[in-house]
Amino acid sequence: MGRLAILGALHEEIADLLAAMDPGATIHRIAMRDFHVGTLWGTPCVIALSRIGKVAAAATASIVIQEFQVSRVLFTGLAGGLHADVDVGDVVVASSLMQHDMDARPLFDQHEIPLLGRVCFDADAGLSALLHDGAEQFIRASGEPSANGRTTLAAPKVHRGLIATGDVFVSHNDEAQALRKRLPDALCVEMEGAAMAQVCYEFGIPFAVMRVISDRADHAAKMDFTAFLQNVARVYTAGILEPLLKSGVLSGK
Repeated sequence: MGRLAILGALHEEIADLLAAMDPGATIHRIAMRDFHVGTLWGTPCVIALSRIGKVAAAATASIVIQEFQVSRVLFTGLAGGLHADVDVGDVVVASSLMQHDMDARPLFDQHEIPLLGRVCFDADAGLSALLHDGAEQFIRASGEPSANGRTTLAAPKVHRGLIATGDVFVSHNDEAQALRKRLPDALCVEMEGAAMAQVCYEFGIPFAVMRVISDRADHAAKMDFTAFLQNVARVYTAGILEPLLKSGVLSGK
């Protein structure tokens, strides 16, 4: 089987994964991106920083699929909570993803991807189930995280559902409320997942997206996001993935 690709939009989201790769890992520089190829906790992987936004994520996904023969793609990082049941510190595993800023009306329906005839892209059910279970086990074992070294968050939960993607950092109450009204089923909002999902769909590659909720996509989003990125993001990603990779369940065999 091919390698597992792990992508993140910000360095902090994948830093601990890069540090844990076997010493023999190699770095391939393509299109201003570093692709780290090697073994991570016993599983062949390629890890890359996609950078922020839909175009960046789509370009990175295309490269790992075409250049490194990956068999599965995982995107991990932070997101802003939308749904009332989703709180800061929770984990959201995508069942499907859509682009909330896609609007080619009147040629196509709102949110429909032109010429593909679909709004949502479904994540791989088996891979997503493993991430969901792994996140629940990690949270049970680690207890309640601290976002800033002083404040303890409420007991985190793990959710599975719709993730909305768009090329905007949602950080105002009005913007968040508009999204909640238009997309009542969306659990969270981020800037890369659905673009990566579209690329994987077109290539026929299974994918999954796992997001940690850093903020509520409101006026406090920038402050909350920054604190979470520095203190929690890397802990979640490595903590959830390490047991799964060591067990071999993500090896694709």
